[in-house]
Order: sequence, then structure tokens, then C-alpha cells
Amino acid sequence: MQRGNDFSQGSIPRTIVRLSLPMIGAQIVNALYNIVDRIYIGQMPVVGRDALTGLGLTFPILMIISAFAALAGMGGAPLCSIYRGQGDDKQAEDIMGNSLSLLLIFGVALTMLGLVFKGPALYLFGASDITFPYADNYLTIYLSGSIFVMIGLGMNYFISAQGFAKESMFTVLIGAALNIALDPVFIFALDMGVQGAALATVLSQMVSAVWCMGFLLSKRSLLKLRWKSLRLRWGFIKRICALGFSSFTMQVTESAVQIVSNASLQAYGGDIYVGVMTVVNSIKQVLMMPLQGFAQGAQPVIGFNYGAKKYGRVIEGCKSLMLMCIAYSVFSWALALLFPGALIRVFNSDPSLLSVGIPAMRIYFLSQCLMGLQMAAQNSFVALNKPKEAMFFALLRKGILLIPLMLIMPKLFGLGAMGIFVAEPIADAVSAISCFTTFMLTAWRSLKKSSTVSLQP
Repeated sequence: MQRGNDFSQGSIPRTIVRLSLPMIGAQIVNALYNIVDRIYIGQMPVVGRDALTGLGLTFPILMIISAFAALAGMGGAPLCSIYRGQGDDKQAEDIMGNSLSLLLIFGVALTMLGLVFKGPALYLFGASDITFPYADNYLTIYLSGSIFVMIGLGMNYFISAQGFAKESMFTVLIGAALNIALDPVFIFALDMGVQGAALATVLSQMVSAVWCMGFLLSKRSLLKLRWKSLRLRWGFIKRICALGFSSFTMQVTESAVQIVSNASLQAYGGDIYVGVMTVVNSIKQVLMMPLQGFAQGAQPVIGFNYGAKKYGRVIEGCKSLMLMCIAYSVFSWALALLFPGALIRVFNSDPSLLSVGIPAMRIYFLSQCLMGLQMAAQNSFVALNKPKEAMFFALLRKGILLIPLMLIMPKLFGLGAMGIFVAEPIADAVSAISCFTTFMLTAWRSLKKSSTVSLQP
């Protein structure tokens, strides 16, 4: 098992594919937690469209919960890979234990704050009197079980960081399968509506969290969770948060984008445009999953070899990640532009939703072909323990570019609500090209130089 998880040996591309394919499956399955809820809720008789719109209003809060899970999980897991490459398993275990402690603290705090402020927050996010009850009912139950979401999402990164890609996939597969099975029972058979969807999700995430913790406490795990490793140490906390901050920033700014988007769409177009954005974002979330799977599959390989100072293999890992991400982003771009109607109908076939949604989706995905550049470069920065660069480009795309563009574009050329969809491809193109160019001019050059030096006698 140790040899099978020694990333300093064997073919780099094959190793990344071996780790990535289960991670892609895990990412897609993980998306199903909320996607399946939206599909079932969108098919509810009479109220389906309004309920789907109400569920979309909860996205910013759900993203914030995921952001804190990523802060601890995606901040700690690359450090574990680097320490494993250096042969220091004790430090790796201490990092993992401190990450779990952070997740527990974040989970309790977010649950309390969310339950207190959910009402005014939902109206701020663009809720109307029609859609608020659906959003409120869903969010109340979801928040009550958010600690399971935190543990399941955050600690699963440490399973994949050790090379157990299939086990990592099973963590989310078991929960998603349960969610798919429970949704129709709770939503339709028991007539619980959106509350049933939330309850199914919480129970499913609880099972995923129990499985994940069980694995990390078992003999199969190369790194073990130990009580003494749970004691918070400031030095570790700083490093975890610094490296995880780029992923945290991406999701928090995504949450901010959703807040600005929903509020602006409500003002310029009403509930129908908020509903369209809910569907379009759901489609993008699914289409982005393989890119994230490639990145998470490559990170342990790149980080391990970086820690072991095998710079030639680090370069090969970064190059392989780039090629995979670029090829897939072009494929997903073509799929979204050619078949928008078919993708939207998966969620809801309302004629008014389709008439607005098809042109909006084609605009929204115009720069999807470039997203592979950003995903590859930004995650390579994380794997190489370069938090400042990763954080800046995470902030650039959504915070610096997209939010201001969403406020400006509706006022230009009479675009109105459609201007909010126009803002997305502009921000995507600028940030992707900037991130990739910076990576090639800085980290790539440095790796090339280190590789040359290490080869000299």
C-alpha cells in the first residue's frame, strides 16, 4: 500500500488519471446532493418553479458552508502531501488533526449564526414573499445538519491526499446514492416538499461523514487521526488557512456573486430571471466538476514530488494537469453552447423559463473554453505551496472583476437583466488568461530552473 501511494515512482500522467477519475466521479456525485434536490423540487406540481427559485436563494449560504470546509480541508491536504513527500508522517497527522478541529469549530459557529440571521439574509439575497417560505424551510433543516457537511467535505480531502481515490469517491457516493433514494420518498410520498429535500440531504451527509471518519481512524489509512493531533497549534493553523484561503476565497466570492446576482436579477427581471440563474448555475456546477476532479487528482502528485524535490516530475505533473483541463474545458464549452435547451429541461420545462434561459445560458458559457487554464494554474499554485498567488487569482475572477461587472453591465446598452449574464464570460476570460500567464512566467520558470540545477552533477 505504501508503494502504491508513493508518487515519486511510475508514470505521472497515468498516476494523475488513476487518482483523477475517481475524484471526478466523486465531484459529480457530490454535486448531486443539491442538484438532485433541485431536479425533484423543480418537478413539484404547481409550485415547482417558485420552489426551485426559493432553493436558489439559499445558494450563497450553502457556498459559505462549503467555503469553510475547503479552508480547512483544501488548506491541510496539500500540506499533508508535501510532508509525506518529505517522509514526515507525524507532521502530516498533526496537520490533519488540526484541520478536523477547525472544521468542528466552523461547523458549530456557522450553524448558530445561520439560524439567527437566515431571515433577513434571504430577503437581502433577493427573496420575494412568494419564494421566501421555500427558501426558509429548506435552509432551517440544512443548517441544523451543517456540521456533517463540514466533516464529510473537509476530511475527505485527506483520504484522496494519501492516494485512496476510490475510497474518497465512496465517501460521497454513499451519501449521494442515499440522497437520491430518500428525495422522492420525503418530497412526494411523505409530502414534505422542500423540507423533505433538506432532510434527505442532511441524513445523507451524516452517513458520508461517518464513513469518512471511520476510514481515517482505521488501519487502512496511512495517516491516522489521533487525539493529541486535535490540539490546535497556531503555527499549523496559519499554514492551513493561508494555503486554503484561495479555495475559501473562490467559494465566498461565489457566494457574494450569487447575492449580487439574485438581488440584481430580482430588480431588473423578477423571479423568472432568478430561476434561470438557479438552473444555469446548477448546470455550470456539474460541468465544472471534472475540472475540479483533475485538479484534486493532480495536487497530491505534484505536492508529494515537490516535497521530495523531484522537480522534473513536478513539471510533468503540472503539464499533464494543464492538458487535461484544457481538453475538458473545450468539450464542456461546446456541450453548453450546442445543447442549452436539453440541459435546462432536466430541471424544468416551463416555456417562460426556456425562452429566457436558452439565450442567457449561451452568453453565460461563452468563455467556458478558457476555464481549464485557470483551474490548472491556480491548483498548481496550491500544490506548490504558493498561497499568495492562488489567493489573488481566486479573488480576481469573482471579487475584483465579476461583482463590479454585474453592477455595471445591466446599465449599459439597454442590457438590463441579461447584462448580469454577460458579465460572467468577460470575468472568466480576463482572469483565466491572467492566471495562466502569471503561472508560466513565475512558478513554471522557477521549476524549470530548479530541475536543471538538480540534474547537474
